[in-house]
Amino acid sequence: MTSAENVRVRFCPSPTGTPHVGLARTALFNFAQARHVGGTFVFRIEDTDAARDSQESYDAILDALRWLGLEWDEGPEVGGPYGPYRQSERKQIHRDVVARLLEAGEAYEAYSTNEEVEARHKAAGRDPKLGYDNFDRDLTDAQRAEFRAQGRKPVIRLRMPDEDLTWDDLVRGTTTIKAGTVPDFALTRAARGDDEIGDPLYTLVNPVDDAMMKITHVLRGEDLLPSTPRQIALYRALMRLGVADRVPEFGHLPFVMGEGNKKLSKRDPESSLFHHRDRGFIPEGLLNYLALLGWGISADHDIFTLDEMVEAFDVRNVNSNPARFDQKKADSINAEHIRRLDSADFADRLQKFLIDGGRLSGPVDAGRWAVIADLVQTRIQVLGDAWDLIKFLFVSDDDFTYDEKSVKKNLGGEATGVLDAAIAACEAVDLWETAALESALKEALVDGLELKPRKAFGPVRVGVTGAAVSPPLYESLELLGREKSLARLRQARELSASL
Repeated sequence: MTSAENVRVRFCPSPTGTPHVGLARTALFNFAQARHVGGTFVFRIEDTDAARDSQESYDAILDALRWLGLEWDEGPEVGGPYGPYRQSERKQIHRDVVARLLEAGEAYEAYSTNEEVEARHKAAGRDPKLGYDNFDRDLTDAQRAEFRAQGRKPVIRLRMPDEDLTWDDLVRGTTTIKAGTVPDFALTRAARGDDEIGDPLYTLVNPVDDAMMKITHVLRGEDLLPSTPRQIALYRALMRLGVADRVPEFGHLPFVMGEGNKKLSKRDPESSLFHHRDRGFIPEGLLNYLALLGWGISADHDIFTLDEMVEAFDVRNVNSNPARFDQKKADSINAEHIRRLDSADFADRLQKFLIDGGRLSGPVDAGRWAVIADLVQTRIQVLGDAWDLIKFLFVSDDDFTYDEKSVKKNLGGEATGVLDAAIAACEAVDLWETAALESALKEALVDGLELKPRKAFGPVRVGVTGAAVSPPLYESLELLGREKSLARLRQARELSASL
Protein backbone atom coordinates (compact mmCIF):
# COMPACT_ATOMS: atom_id res chain seq x y z
CA MET A 1 0.00 0.00 0.00
CA THR A 2 1.38 3.44 -0.94
CA SER A 3 1.35 6.01 1.83
CA ALA A 4 0.24 9.51 0.80
CA GLU A 5 3.68 11.08 1.16
CA ASN A 6 5.22 8.34 -1.01
CA VAL A 7 2.87 8.99 -3.95
CA ARG A 8 4.90 9.72 -7.06
CA VAL A 9 3.22 10.85 -10.28
CA ARG A 10 4.80 11.82 -13.56
CA PHE A 11 4.16 14.06 -16.52
CA CYS A 12 6.09 12.82 -19.55
CA PRO A 13 5.34 14.65 -22.82
CA SER A 14 7.11 14.18 -26.12
CA PRO A 15 8.76 17.38 -27.42
CA THR A 16 6.86 17.52 -30.71
CA GLY A 17 4.85 20.55 -31.80
CA THR A 18 3.51 23.21 -29.45
CA PRO A 19 1.95 22.42 -26.05
CA HIS A 20 -1.81 21.85 -26.27
CA VAL A 21 -4.57 22.15 -23.67
CA GLY A 22 -4.97 18.38 -23.26
CA LEU A 23 -1.28 18.13 -22.40
CA ALA A 24 -1.59 21.00 -19.92
CA ARG A 25 -4.65 19.43 -18.28
CA THR A 26 -2.74 16.15 -17.81
CA ALA A 27 0.11 18.07 -16.18
CA LEU A 28 -2.36 19.95 -13.97
CA PHE A 29 -4.16 16.82 -12.75
CA ASN A 30 -0.86 15.11 -11.96
CA PHE A 31 0.43 18.21 -10.17
CA ALA A 32 -2.79 18.57 -8.16
CA GLN A 33 -2.81 14.90 -7.16
CA ALA A 34 0.81 15.07 -5.98
CA ARG A 35 0.31 18.30 -4.05
CA HIS A 36 -2.99 17.11 -2.54
CA VAL A 37 -1.33 14.17 -0.82
CA GLY A 38 2.10 15.71 -0.26
CA GLY A 39 3.65 13.46 -2.90
CA THR A 40 6.19 14.07 -5.68
CA PHE A 41 5.54 15.54 -9.15
CA VAL A 42 8.08 14.13 -11.61
CA PHE A 43 8.59 15.73 -15.04
CA ARG A 44 10.23 13.54 -17.69
CA ILE A 45 10.80 14.22 -21.38
CA GLU A 46 10.03 11.34 -23.77
CA ASP A 47 12.39 12.35 -26.58
CA THR A 48 13.26 9.12 -28.37
CA ASP A 49 11.63 10.05 -31.70
CA ALA A 50 14.56 11.83 -33.33
CA ALA A 51 12.59 12.52 -36.51
CA ARG A 52 9.89 14.51 -34.71
CA ASP A 53 11.44 15.79 -31.48
CA SER A 54 12.82 19.33 -31.41
CA GLN A 55 14.66 21.62 -29.02
CA GLU A 56 12.09 24.31 -29.78
CA SER A 57 9.26 22.06 -28.57
CA TYR A 58 11.27 21.02 -25.49
CA ASP A 59 11.82 24.67 -24.57
CA ALA A 60 8.12 25.41 -25.18
CA ILE A 61 7.00 22.65 -22.77
CA LEU A 62 9.23 24.02 -20.01
CA ASP A 63 8.02 27.54 -20.76
CA ALA A 64 4.38 26.39 -20.59
CA LEU A 65 4.73 24.60 -17.25
CA ARG A 66 6.54 27.54 -15.71
CA TRP A 67 4.01 30.05 -17.06
CA LEU A 68 1.21 27.99 -15.53
CA GLY A 69 3.08 27.72 -12.24
CA LEU A 70 3.24 23.90 -12.31
CA GLU A 71 6.73 23.57 -10.84
CA TRP A 72 8.14 20.05 -10.81
CA ASP A 73 9.96 18.37 -7.93
CA GLU A 74 12.21 16.22 -10.13
CA GLY A 75 13.09 16.53 -13.77
CA PRO A 76 15.02 18.57 -16.35
CA GLU A 77 16.92 21.57 -14.94
CA VAL A 78 15.91 20.49 -11.41
CA GLY A 79 17.50 17.05 -11.13
CA GLY A 80 16.57 14.32 -8.70
CA PRO A 81 17.62 10.88 -7.47
CA TYR A 82 16.42 8.91 -10.51
CA GLY A 83 17.86 10.86 -13.45
CA PRO A 84 18.55 11.44 -16.19
CA TYR A 85 15.05 12.74 -16.90
CA ARG A 86 15.37 12.90 -20.68
CA GLN A 87 14.59 9.53 -22.22
CA SER A 88 17.20 9.96 -24.94
CA GLU A 89 19.89 9.95 -22.24
CA ARG A 90 18.71 6.60 -20.84
CA LYS A 91 19.20 4.37 -23.92
CA GLN A 92 21.82 2.08 -22.36
CA ILE A 93 19.60 1.57 -19.30
CA HIS A 94 16.78 0.44 -21.59
CA ARG A 95 19.00 -1.88 -23.62
CA ASP A 96 20.31 -3.52 -20.45
CA VAL A 97 16.72 -4.20 -19.30
CA VAL A 98 15.88 -5.79 -22.67
CA ALA A 99 18.91 -8.07 -22.32
CA ARG A 100 17.78 -9.11 -18.84
CA LEU A 101 14.23 -9.81 -20.05
CA LEU A 102 15.65 -12.03 -22.80
CA GLU A 103 17.96 -13.86 -20.44
CA ALA A 104 15.12 -14.54 -17.99
CA GLY A 105 12.81 -15.86 -20.71
CA GLU A 106 10.33 -13.01 -20.19
CA ALA A 107 10.96 -11.91 -23.78
CA TYR A 108 12.09 -13.61 -26.96
CA GLU A 109 13.50 -12.96 -30.42
CA ALA A 110 10.85 -12.78 -33.15
CA TYR A 111 11.86 -13.09 -36.81
CA SER A 112 8.47 -13.20 -38.58
CA THR A 113 7.83 -10.56 -41.21
CA ASN A 114 4.47 -8.78 -41.48
CA GLU A 115 3.83 -10.67 -44.73
CA GLU A 116 4.45 -14.02 -43.05
CA VAL A 117 2.11 -13.18 -40.18
CA GLU A 118 -0.67 -12.17 -42.62
CA ALA A 119 -0.14 -15.34 -44.68
CA ARG A 120 -0.51 -17.51 -41.59
CA HIS A 121 -3.73 -15.72 -40.61
CA LYS A 122 -5.14 -16.23 -44.12
CA ALA A 123 -4.18 -19.91 -44.15
CA ALA A 124 -6.03 -20.39 -40.86
CA GLY A 125 -9.10 -18.51 -42.11
CA ARG A 126 -8.50 -15.54 -39.82
CA ASP A 127 -8.55 -11.81 -40.57
CA PRO A 128 -5.07 -11.10 -41.99
CA LYS A 129 -4.99 -7.76 -40.12
CA LEU A 130 -5.32 -9.35 -36.67
CA GLY A 131 -1.74 -8.52 -35.81
CA TYR A 132 1.10 -10.62 -34.52
CA ASP A 133 0.21 -14.29 -33.89
CA ASN A 134 2.88 -15.22 -31.26
CA PHE A 135 4.42 -17.64 -33.80
CA ASP A 136 8.04 -17.10 -32.71
CA ARG A 137 7.39 -17.81 -29.03
CA ASP A 138 8.57 -21.40 -29.24
CA LEU A 139 11.25 -21.28 -31.90
CA THR A 140 14.08 -23.73 -31.28
CA ASP A 141 17.70 -22.64 -31.09
CA ALA A 142 18.19 -24.27 -34.49
CA GLN A 143 15.34 -22.28 -36.04
CA ARG A 144 16.68 -19.02 -34.64
CA ALA A 145 20.14 -19.85 -35.95
CA GLU A 146 18.67 -20.54 -39.40
CA PHE A 147 16.89 -17.16 -39.45
CA ARG A 148 20.10 -15.40 -38.40
CA ALA A 149 21.99 -17.26 -41.13
CA GLN A 150 19.47 -15.85 -43.61
CA GLY A 151 20.45 -12.36 -42.45
CA ARG A 152 17.23 -11.72 -40.59
CA LYS A 153 17.31 -9.32 -37.64
CA PRO A 154 14.87 -9.99 -34.80
CA VAL A 155 12.64 -7.69 -32.82
CA ILE A 156 12.33 -8.51 -29.13
CA ARG A 157 8.80 -9.30 -27.95
CA LEU A 158 7.40 -9.64 -24.44
CA ARG A 159 5.75 -12.94 -23.60
CA MET A 160 2.18 -11.94 -22.60
CA PRO A 161 0.60 -13.95 -19.77
CA ASP A 162 -2.03 -16.58 -20.60
CA GLU A 163 -4.53 -15.09 -18.16
CA ASP A 164 -6.98 -12.21 -17.90
CA LEU A 165 -5.47 -8.83 -16.96
CA THR A 166 -7.51 -6.71 -14.56
CA TRP A 167 -6.85 -3.33 -13.00
CA ASP A 168 -8.89 -0.89 -10.95
CA ASP A 169 -8.75 2.26 -13.04
CA LEU A 170 -8.89 5.31 -10.78
CA VAL A 171 -11.22 7.09 -13.23
CA ARG A 172 -13.04 4.24 -15.02
CA GLY A 173 -13.31 1.56 -12.38
CA THR A 174 -12.50 -2.12 -12.78
CA THR A 175 -11.28 -2.98 -16.27
CA THR A 176 -10.53 -6.49 -17.53
CA ILE A 177 -8.79 -7.59 -20.72
CA LYS A 178 -9.37 -11.24 -21.58
CA ALA A 179 -6.45 -13.62 -22.00
CA GLY A 180 -5.30 -13.92 -25.60
CA THR A 181 -6.74 -10.53 -26.58
CA VAL A 182 -3.38 -8.78 -26.61
CA PRO A 183 -0.59 -10.47 -28.62
CA ASP A 184 3.05 -10.51 -27.59
CA PHE A 185 4.26 -7.00 -28.40
CA ALA A 186 7.54 -5.59 -29.65
CA LEU A 187 9.92 -4.02 -27.13
CA THR A 188 12.51 -3.04 -29.73
CA ARG A 189 12.92 -2.23 -33.39
CA ALA A 190 14.75 -4.75 -35.53
CA ALA A 191 18.48 -4.74 -34.84
CA ARG A 192 20.86 -3.20 -37.40
CA GLY A 193 24.44 -3.95 -38.33
CA ASP A 194 26.39 -5.81 -35.65
CA ASP A 195 23.85 -4.81 -32.99
CA GLU A 196 22.20 -7.78 -31.33
CA ILE A 197 19.41 -5.69 -29.80
CA GLY A 198 17.54 -3.01 -31.76
CA ASP A 199 16.57 0.39 -30.40
CA PRO A 200 14.06 0.09 -27.54
CA LEU A 201 10.53 1.26 -28.33
CA TYR A 202 8.21 3.50 -26.31
CA THR A 203 6.30 0.37 -25.24
CA LEU A 204 9.37 -0.63 -23.24
CA VAL A 205 11.03 2.63 -22.23
CA ASN A 206 7.97 4.29 -20.73
CA PRO A 207 7.19 1.55 -18.18
CA VAL A 208 10.90 0.94 -17.47
CA ASP A 209 11.44 4.62 -16.66
CA ASP A 210 8.28 4.68 -14.52
CA ALA A 211 9.52 1.60 -12.65
CA MET A 212 13.01 2.99 -12.08
CA MET A 213 11.63 6.38 -11.01
CA LYS A 214 9.36 4.65 -8.48
CA ILE A 215 6.16 6.06 -10.06
CA THR A 216 3.12 4.95 -8.05
CA HIS A 217 0.27 6.51 -10.06
CA VAL A 218 0.05 6.88 -13.84
CA LEU A 219 -2.53 9.55 -14.71
CA ARG A 220 -2.73 9.99 -18.47
CA GLY A 221 -5.05 10.48 -21.43
CA GLU A 222 -7.76 8.03 -22.41
CA ASP A 223 -6.05 7.48 -25.77
CA LEU A 224 -3.37 5.44 -23.96
CA LEU A 225 -5.88 3.07 -22.37
CA PRO A 226 -5.29 0.28 -24.96
CA SER A 227 -1.61 0.10 -23.98
CA THR A 228 -2.37 -0.56 -20.30
CA PRO A 229 -2.61 -4.40 -20.38
CA ARG A 230 0.73 -4.60 -22.18
CA GLN A 231 2.31 -2.29 -19.63
CA ILE A 232 0.88 -4.24 -16.69
CA ALA A 233 2.37 -7.42 -18.15
CA LEU A 234 5.72 -5.69 -18.56
CA TYR A 235 5.65 -4.29 -15.00
CA ARG A 236 5.04 -7.78 -13.65
CA ALA A 237 7.98 -9.10 -15.64
CA LEU A 238 10.12 -6.21 -14.35
CA MET A 239 9.05 -7.05 -10.79
CA ARG A 240 10.22 -10.62 -11.27
CA LEU A 241 13.59 -9.23 -12.38
CA GLY A 242 13.78 -6.85 -9.43
CA VAL A 243 13.66 -3.77 -11.67
CA ALA A 244 10.18 -2.67 -10.54
CA ASP A 245 8.71 -2.51 -7.03
CA ARG A 246 5.08 -2.54 -8.10
CA VAL A 247 2.52 -2.16 -10.82
CA PRO A 248 1.42 1.49 -10.54
CA GLU A 249 -2.20 2.50 -10.25
CA PHE A 250 -3.67 3.81 -13.51
CA GLY A 251 -6.16 6.62 -14.10
CA HIS A 252 -7.22 7.43 -17.67
CA LEU A 253 -8.43 10.99 -18.14
CA PRO A 254 -11.32 11.77 -20.51
CA PHE A 255 -10.87 13.11 -24.01
CA VAL A 256 -11.15 16.87 -24.54
CA MET A 257 -13.67 17.49 -27.30
CA GLY A 258 -14.01 20.47 -29.61
CA GLU A 259 -16.88 21.78 -31.71
CA GLY A 260 -19.36 19.20 -32.95
CA ASN A 261 -18.29 16.72 -30.28
CA LYS A 262 -15.15 15.83 -32.20
CA LYS A 263 -11.91 15.22 -30.34
CA LEU A 264 -10.05 18.51 -30.04
CA SER A 265 -7.49 18.46 -32.81
CA LYS A 266 -4.03 20.04 -32.77
CA ARG A 267 -5.25 21.95 -35.82
CA ASP A 268 -7.99 23.67 -33.77
CA PRO A 269 -6.73 27.08 -32.58
CA GLU A 270 -8.24 26.59 -29.12
CA SER A 271 -6.14 23.44 -28.64
CA SER A 272 -2.92 25.50 -28.53
CA LEU A 273 -1.93 26.56 -25.02
CA PHE A 274 0.02 29.53 -26.35
CA HIS A 275 -2.96 30.66 -28.44
CA HIS A 276 -4.74 31.36 -25.15
CA ARG A 277 -1.67 32.97 -23.60
CA ASP A 278 -1.25 35.21 -26.65
CA ARG A 279 -4.91 36.27 -26.44
CA GLY A 280 -4.28 37.36 -22.88
CA PHE A 281 -5.38 34.53 -20.62
CA ILE A 282 -3.76 34.72 -17.22
CA PRO A 283 -2.49 31.45 -15.69
CA GLU A 284 -5.09 31.51 -12.92
CA GLY A 285 -7.94 31.66 -15.41
CA LEU A 286 -6.63 29.00 -17.76
CA LEU A 287 -5.78 26.58 -14.94
CA ASN A 288 -9.26 27.04 -13.48
CA TYR A 289 -10.88 26.23 -16.82
CA LEU A 290 -8.59 23.28 -17.56
CA ALA A 291 -9.53 21.82 -14.18
CA LEU A 292 -13.19 21.90 -15.20
CA LEU A 293 -12.46 19.65 -18.19
CA GLY A 294 -13.44 16.54 -16.31
CA TRP A 295 -13.45 17.69 -12.69
CA GLY A 296 -14.99 20.28 -10.39
CA ILE A 297 -15.04 21.25 -6.73
CA SER A 298 -18.83 21.32 -6.65
CA ALA A 299 -21.77 21.88 -8.97
CA ASP A 300 -22.19 25.54 -7.97
CA HIS A 301 -18.52 26.48 -7.58
CA ASP A 302 -16.86 27.04 -10.94
CA ILE A 303 -14.37 29.72 -9.90
CA PHE A 304 -11.45 28.59 -7.77
CA THR A 305 -7.71 29.04 -7.34
CA LEU A 306 -4.98 26.45 -7.88
CA ASP A 307 -4.54 26.19 -4.10
CA GLU A 308 -8.25 25.52 -3.68
CA MET A 309 -8.09 22.87 -6.40
CA VAL A 310 -5.12 21.17 -4.75
CA GLU A 311 -6.97 21.13 -1.43
CA ALA A 312 -9.98 19.37 -2.96
CA PHE A 313 -8.56 17.30 -5.82
CA ASP A 314 -8.74 13.52 -6.00
CA VAL A 315 -8.32 11.83 -9.37
CA ARG A 316 -10.99 9.32 -8.34
CA ASN A 317 -13.51 12.14 -8.70
CA VAL A 318 -12.61 12.86 -12.33
CA ASN A 319 -15.55 12.24 -14.66
CA SER A 320 -14.87 9.53 -17.24
CA ASN A 321 -17.16 11.16 -19.84
CA PRO A 322 -15.54 13.31 -22.55
CA ALA A 323 -15.13 16.99 -21.65
CA ARG A 324 -15.96 19.70 -24.20
CA PHE A 325 -13.80 22.80 -24.57
CA ASP A 326 -16.13 25.80 -24.46
CA GLN A 327 -14.27 28.98 -25.42
CA LYS A 328 -17.00 31.32 -24.14
CA LYS A 329 -16.97 29.70 -20.72
CA ALA A 330 -13.17 29.73 -20.65
CA ASP A 331 -13.17 33.47 -21.45
CA SER A 332 -15.78 34.13 -18.78
CA ILE A 333 -13.78 32.30 -16.11
CA ASN A 334 -10.63 34.16 -17.10
CA ALA A 335 -12.52 37.47 -16.81
CA GLU A 336 -13.47 36.61 -13.24
CA HIS A 337 -9.86 35.90 -12.34
CA ILE A 338 -8.80 39.20 -13.93
CA ARG A 339 -11.36 41.01 -11.77
CA ARG A 340 -9.99 39.26 -8.69
CA LEU A 341 -6.44 40.51 -9.22
CA ASP A 342 -5.10 43.25 -6.98
CA SER A 343 -5.22 46.47 -9.02
CA ALA A 344 -1.44 47.00 -8.96
CA ASP A 345 -0.83 43.36 -9.99
CA PHE A 346 -3.32 43.71 -12.83
CA ALA A 347 -1.72 46.96 -13.99
CA ASP A 348 1.72 45.34 -14.07
CA ARG A 349 0.51 42.24 -15.94
CA LEU A 350 -1.43 44.26 -18.50
CA GLN A 351 1.46 46.60 -19.21
CA LYS A 352 3.91 43.71 -19.64
CA PHE A 353 1.44 41.92 -21.95
CA LEU A 354 1.03 45.00 -24.14
CA ILE A 355 4.77 45.73 -24.23
CA ASP A 356 5.63 42.10 -25.04
CA GLY A 357 3.00 42.13 -27.77
CA GLY A 358 4.44 45.29 -29.34
CA ARG A 359 1.38 47.41 -28.54
CA LEU A 360 3.21 49.71 -26.14
CA SER A 361 6.75 50.81 -26.90
CA GLY A 362 7.70 50.91 -23.22
CA PRO A 363 6.46 51.58 -19.68
CA VAL A 364 3.84 54.29 -19.18
CA ASP A 365 3.98 56.83 -16.34
CA ALA A 366 3.03 54.79 -13.26
CA GLY A 367 0.30 57.09 -11.98
CA ARG A 368 -1.29 57.50 -15.40
CA TRP A 369 -1.08 53.77 -16.11
CA ALA A 370 -2.72 52.88 -12.79
CA VAL A 371 -5.75 54.99 -13.76
CA ILE A 372 -5.93 53.49 -17.26
CA ALA A 373 -5.66 49.92 -15.96
CA ASP A 374 -8.32 50.55 -13.34
CA LEU A 375 -10.75 51.71 -16.03
CA VAL A 376 -10.50 48.48 -18.03
CA GLN A 377 -10.01 45.77 -15.39
CA THR A 378 -13.72 45.02 -15.09
CA ARG A 379 -14.38 45.49 -18.81
CA ILE A 380 -12.25 42.76 -20.37
CA GLN A 381 -12.24 38.97 -20.53
CA VAL A 382 -8.64 38.52 -21.68
CA LEU A 383 -5.75 40.96 -21.52
CA GLY A 384 -5.84 41.28 -25.30
CA ASP A 385 -9.26 42.93 -25.09
CA ALA A 386 -7.76 45.97 -23.38
CA TRP A 387 -5.91 47.40 -26.37
CA ASP A 388 -9.00 48.18 -28.42
CA LEU A 389 -10.40 50.03 -25.40
CA ILE A 390 -7.33 52.15 -24.66
CA LYS A 391 -5.43 52.48 -27.94
CA PHE A 392 -7.02 55.89 -28.55
CA LEU A 393 -4.77 57.16 -25.75
CA PHE A 394 -1.56 55.97 -27.41
CA VAL A 395 -1.93 56.06 -31.19
CA SER A 396 -0.66 59.05 -33.15
CA ASP A 397 -3.08 61.39 -34.89
CA ASP A 398 -2.14 59.76 -38.20
CA ASP A 399 -2.95 56.29 -36.88
CA PHE A 400 -6.19 57.26 -35.12
CA THR A 401 -9.18 55.63 -36.85
CA TYR A 402 -12.93 55.37 -36.36
CA ASP A 403 -14.87 52.15 -36.06
CA GLU A 404 -17.13 52.11 -39.14
CA LYS A 405 -20.23 50.75 -37.40
CA SER A 406 -19.84 53.24 -34.55
CA VAL A 407 -19.65 56.11 -37.03
CA LYS A 408 -22.81 55.04 -38.87
CA LYS A 409 -24.73 54.66 -35.63
CA ASN A 410 -23.50 57.73 -33.77
CA LEU A 411 -22.22 60.46 -36.11
CA GLY A 412 -25.15 60.89 -38.48
CA GLY A 413 -28.31 62.97 -38.14
CA GLU A 414 -28.27 65.37 -35.18
CA ALA A 415 -24.72 64.46 -34.18
CA THR A 416 -23.22 67.60 -35.80
CA GLY A 417 -25.15 69.89 -33.47
CA VAL A 418 -24.35 67.67 -30.50
CA LEU A 419 -20.64 67.88 -31.27
CA ASP A 420 -20.84 71.69 -31.72
CA ALA A 421 -22.35 71.95 -28.24
CA ALA A 422 -19.83 69.51 -26.76
CA ILE A 423 -16.88 71.41 -28.25
CA ALA A 424 -18.17 74.73 -26.87
CA ALA A 425 -18.74 73.17 -23.43
CA CYS A 426 -15.28 71.60 -23.30
CA GLU A 427 -13.57 74.79 -24.48
CA ALA A 428 -15.11 76.58 -21.50
CA VAL A 429 -13.80 74.09 -18.93
CA ASP A 430 -11.00 75.66 -16.88
CA LEU A 431 -9.81 72.62 -14.94
CA TRP A 432 -9.52 69.63 -17.30
CA GLU A 433 -10.62 66.99 -14.83
CA THR A 434 -13.26 64.25 -14.81
CA ALA A 435 -15.75 66.00 -12.50
CA ALA A 436 -15.62 69.33 -14.35
CA LEU A 437 -15.93 67.67 -17.75
CA GLU A 438 -18.91 65.57 -16.60
CA SER A 439 -20.68 68.65 -15.23
CA ALA A 440 -20.06 70.75 -18.35
CA LEU A 441 -21.15 68.08 -20.84
CA LYS A 442 -24.28 67.09 -18.92
CA GLU A 443 -25.31 70.72 -18.61
CA ALA A 444 -24.72 71.39 -22.32
CA LEU A 445 -26.15 68.20 -23.81
CA VAL A 446 -28.69 66.73 -21.39
CA ASP A 447 -29.99 69.96 -19.87
CA GLY A 448 -29.27 72.35 -22.73
CA LEU A 449 -30.22 70.21 -25.74
CA GLU A 450 -32.63 68.05 -23.74
CA LEU A 451 -31.09 64.84 -25.14
CA LYS A 452 -31.19 61.39 -23.63
CA PRO A 453 -27.72 60.24 -22.48
CA ARG A 454 -27.20 57.82 -25.38
CA LYS A 455 -27.93 60.49 -27.97
CA ALA A 456 -25.96 63.06 -26.00
CA PHE A 457 -22.78 61.19 -25.31
CA GLY A 458 -22.59 58.63 -28.15
CA PRO A 459 -21.20 61.13 -30.67
CA VAL A 460 -18.75 62.52 -28.11
CA ARG A 461 -17.49 59.04 -27.18
CA VAL A 462 -16.98 58.03 -30.82
CA GLY A 463 -15.35 61.36 -31.56
CA VAL A 464 -12.82 61.03 -28.76
CA THR A 465 -12.10 57.28 -28.75
CA GLY A 466 -13.07 56.21 -32.28
CA ALA A 467 -15.55 53.60 -31.01
CA ALA A 468 -18.91 53.27 -29.30
CA VAL A 469 -17.41 51.03 -26.62
CA SER A 470 -14.70 52.58 -24.48
CA PRO A 471 -13.68 53.24 -20.89
CA PRO A 472 -15.87 55.83 -19.06
CA LEU A 473 -16.15 58.96 -21.19
CA TYR A 474 -15.16 61.70 -18.73
CA GLU A 475 -12.12 59.80 -17.47
CA SER A 476 -11.16 59.16 -21.10
CA LEU A 477 -11.30 62.88 -21.86
CA GLU A 478 -9.13 63.70 -18.85
CA LEU A 479 -6.56 61.04 -19.77
CA LEU A 480 -6.43 62.14 -23.41
CA GLY A 481 -5.94 65.79 -22.42
CA ARG A 482 -7.51 69.08 -23.53
CA GLU A 483 -5.62 69.60 -26.77
CA LYS A 484 -6.08 66.13 -28.23
CA SER A 485 -9.67 65.82 -27.04
CA LEU A 486 -10.76 69.06 -28.67
CA ALA A 487 -8.85 68.25 -31.87
CA ARG A 488 -10.63 64.91 -32.15
CA LEU A 489 -14.03 66.37 -31.38
CA ARG A 490 -13.51 68.91 -34.19
CA GLN A 491 -12.39 66.15 -36.54
CA ALA A 492 -15.50 64.12 -35.64
CA ARG A 493 -17.66 67.23 -36.20
CA GLU A 494 -16.28 67.54 -39.77
CA LEU A 495 -16.90 63.86 -40.41
CA SER A 496 -20.43 64.12 -39.06
CA ALA A 497 -21.19 67.13 -41.28
CA SER A 498 -20.06 65.17 -44.34
CA LEU A 499 -22.36 62.19 -43.72
